[in-house]
Amino acid sequence: VQLQASGGGLVQAGGSLRLSCAASGRTFSMNAMAWFRQAPGKEREFVASINWNSAITTYEESVKGRFTISRDNAKNTVYLQMNNLKPEDTAVYYCAINGRNSYGTSRSEINYDYWGQGTQVTVSS
Repeated sequence: VQLQASGGGLVQAGGSLRLSCAASGRTFSMNAMAWFRQAPGKEREFVASINWNSAITTYEESVKGRFTISRDNAKNTVYLQMNNLKPEDTAVYYCAINGRNSYGTSRSEINYDYWGQGTQVTVSS
């Protein structure tokens, strides 16, 4: 299984980016997906998650109303639309997938079995 994340880059505050994470090696249509991020000198933190049929999405408080997680099961891909970006959003963003079929989602890293390589997002002030 491989997760390929893309879409990161350098953007000014107030700008937007759309991250993508394409999975290969198996189908994840019944699995929760999520995004985490790690800023320099900080621990990795939860950003957003989505359940298998997109009925349930959860967000870290600071990104609510600015970020939107979505998925395309036909493409085995999860997305993170990030609007109104702030300098404090600067981090390496990681996609993650729960290897077990489940209805819900989780904010905890331990519930995700597959991880992408990370994509850098830098927001300048």
